[in-house]
Amino acid sequence: MEFWQPNSPLGGLAHVKSGRSRRESSWDRSGGNRDFAVVPAGETFVIADIAGAGRIEHIWLTTRCYSEKYLRKLVIEMFWDGEDNPSVRAPLGDFFGVGHAVAKHYISLPLNAVFGPRRGPKGPFAAAMNSYFPMPFGSHAKIQIRNESDQPIENLFYYVDYELSAEPIPDDVARFHAYYRQEKPTTAVRHTSDLENPAPWDLPGTNLTGDDNYVILDATGKGHYVGCVLSIDNFDASNQVFTWPGEGDDMFFIDGEVWPPSLHGTGTEDYFGAAWGFPSGEYAGPYHGITLGASPQEHFGLWSMFRWHIEDPVRFEKSLRVSIEHGHANDQGNDYSSVAYWYQLGEHAPHADLPPVEERLPRRWPEHGLWDE
Repeated sequence: MEFWQPNSPLGGLAHVKSGRSRRESSWDRSGGNRDFAVVPAGETFVIADIAGAGRIEHIWLTTRCYSEKYLRKLVIEMFWDGEDNPSVRAPLGDFFGVGHAVAKHYISLPLNAVFGPRRGPKGPFAAAMNSYFPMPFGSHAKIQIRNESDQPIENLFYYVDYELSAEPIPDDVARFHAYYRQEKPTTAVRHTSDLENPAPWDLPGTNLTGDDNYVILDATGKGHYVGCVLSIDNFDASNQVFTWPGEGDDMFFIDGEVWPPSLHGTGTEDYFGAAWGFPSGEYAGPYHGITLGASPQEHFGLWSMFRWHIEDPVRFEKSLRVSIEHGHANDQGNDYSSVAYWYQLGEHAPHADLPPVEERLPRRWPEHGLWDE
């Protein structure tokens, strides 16, 4: 029998399992072609309200909203098993992998955004977003879109594909979580050096606590972390020659441990799977990529990147704190924002509401590569 066990994701397709395939979508119940919902400004629309035990396997949606920077103004929330505080809360664009309210095409294994050059008068609409993260639930699932912009969502098209199970959810099946954080700007810790323009490995300052790092995730409970999207607006620098923000090390403090953390990295671009200041520029791979990349020479501008821990989840029994330095020893004060993704058993610590819309909008905003005037 060992021969017949699947040894790859595709290998499992030959194994037939019991389950009922279902879908929630925006199709026109009248039989016409108005296959969308309209969401007025300030209102919330539920795209899935599912009873029973099962698993969401795919989410697709696209929107048309004439509010500038709408990808930071629309919010996606997900609730499992009747909880009052959502397990998922993030701006729509950030949740689907690109920060700064920018519409950008990229493909990765669990998330992607499919954007093209066709556009409306105030923003790109030839766009779609997909999630393939499995999202189990034991008795109920609800997904909703909050329109926190000043304009209606004139078209909200969506699919939520899921399976229902006749069997109860096992105790060891965790729930999916995702949460947005930001710090605008981070507080720079200035260090002095006798060298006029030190090399990256000679930058002054030390960090032997991690206390001043930018925090990507601070979770309590048992589960495993499966990745993040990190966005940086790099307008500060430790000096005007060395403008690279990526000397910040990643640090994972597991189960309340003190210094040093179990996982300590060597630099931002290293954690995100590249090296030497992202010389490739923008790229997208199954597990890591750069969806927005500033100039590889001067480094100033908008960055957005993703790293998935699908083959290497970070496991925790009691708590997990994921953080990253903003520059070497936190020597730069830039705008940081992120979405962390993880699975957790039992109840999660309540997620605070997002910052007000005006506070989470990007300081600067390129529209298809051009700065706003």
